[in-house]
Amino acid sequence: MEKYLIGIDIGTTATKLVLVHKEGTIVNSVSRPVTLYTLRPGWSEEDPREWWDNVKELLPILLRNSNVSPEQISAVGVSGMVPTLICLDKNGEPIRYSIQQNDARASKEIIELANKTSEYNIFQKTGSEITQQSIAPKIMWLKKHEPAVLDETVSICGSYDYITRRLTGNQKETLEANWALESGLYNYQTQQWDNYILEKAGIKTEWLGEVYSSHQLVGTVQGNHGTCLKDGTPVVAGAADHVASAFSAGLIEDGDLLIKLGGAGDILLSSSIPISDSRLYLDYHLVPGYFLPNGCMASSGSLIRWFQKQLANGIPLEILDQEAEETAIGSDGLITLPYFLGEKTPINDTKARGMFIGLNLSHTRAHIYRSILEGIGFGFKHHLEVFRELGTRINRVRITNGGSKSRFWRQIISDITGLTLESIIEHPGSSLGAAFIAGMGVGEIKSWSEIDKFIKIEEKIEPREENIEKYKVLYDVYRSIYPKLIKEQHILADFIVPEEGNA
Repeated sequence: MEKYLIGIDIGTTATKLVLVHKEGTIVNSVSRPVTLYTLRPGWSEEDPREWWDNVKELLPILLRNSNVSPEQISAVGVSGMVPTLICLDKNGEPIRYSIQQNDARASKEIIELANKTSEYNIFQKTGSEITQQSIAPKIMWLKKHEPAVLDETVSICGSYDYITRRLTGNQKETLEANWALESGLYNYQTQQWDNYILEKAGIKTEWLGEVYSSHQLVGTVQGNHGTCLKDGTPVVAGAADHVASAFSAGLIEDGDLLIKLGGAGDILLSSSIPISDSRLYLDYHLVPGYFLPNGCMASSGSLIRWFQKQLANGIPLEILDQEAEETAIGSDGLITLPYFLGEKTPINDTKARGMFIGLNLSHTRAHIYRSILEGIGFGFKHHLEVFRELGTRINRVRITNGGSKSRFWRQIISDITGLTLESIIEHPGSSLGAAFIAGMGVGEIKSWSEIDKFIKIEEKIEPREENIEKYKVLYDVYRSIYPKLIKEQHILADFIVPEEGNA
């Protein structure tokens, strides 16, 4: 009887499942959209119950469409957004919507915690600064604004940890290592939760589970899970989506780089040594002993979807690409700062704001759309500058995720960065990485290098020399705008009119 592996990805815009054969075949995949709630400026929330409902509904469809039985599933792995915050009650049920990794509500708490811990050097202990991604400021925000939630909380976890717990019937309150590391609560030098940070933020140690590496087994499918999977099917700890996606794009050797055009914009570098810098995040690689220093721009594909919905009447992206291709480099003097959800790396400013600079009455939606694509490309170039300042080498570069389907956008990014980009044919991203670690966990897959069996390069995009110099001029303008308008951005970020009593 042939055996298969299942990878589940809890993404910002969709839940995706993939069925994989260990010899390098992606048998089938299914997905279902999820709802992102932005109830107030800077907020970003989702409903974990929707993720779980999607998983339960998609699993039987995946197997049925593949003519595979539950008995043929060797193991399951889950990847997802990180470090999403989910507060669970005594029954393991979410008490409120998740607070997403790119949520920017806790700007005051970030400052408050930084002041409380100013003599402790959190960066040295955790590998990252206190930012909008950190879990502690969000817990502090809940304590101030929704104390009843914390009164009911008995456990906290991330997106893929939640699905793993549901699959295993909460056999163990586990947390995967990269959720721990990116939470800002974990001392990566001692590999323990940092009690000093927990105390200063008012976080109970008992809320936090045991930390596991991604491919370690944490239980088996059990209990009232409501899926078609057979009880006893092994489940591994899971993986951060961007880490799983980077690995499944073939990032194994030093200097391998991935540009990931998802809802957020990720850029990740494979490294045999930990590289920590306040402008970057540091993650564990799926390959033991390796690391993934990386950056994440809060809005990438989400900004494009916003434009498509709000300013382009829902016109298909393919048409917007065609229109934008007819405009010139630099969108006839229009530059976009893509800080529409604040910004994570490399500036770490929750009060940064999106901007269109240089608008005039000759500009069309095509110019604005192209300017957004270029602005995100400039954001990736900014990260590349940081990597190079740190003395890292960049060798092979790959580009994946939804935005990479646009050859027009791939060419823009190649021209802006000056890099040759390898795009991957029908790359399933994080879900493949999740399936692969499941295979490693149960011994179905023997070596990390076997990921190459699953990867097929579509084409190499070469930068066009005539465009590189032009984009250098525009990039200098892009970099100059944010620092010149920091004060104004922060004033606007704080200018929120009360819902009642305003004239």
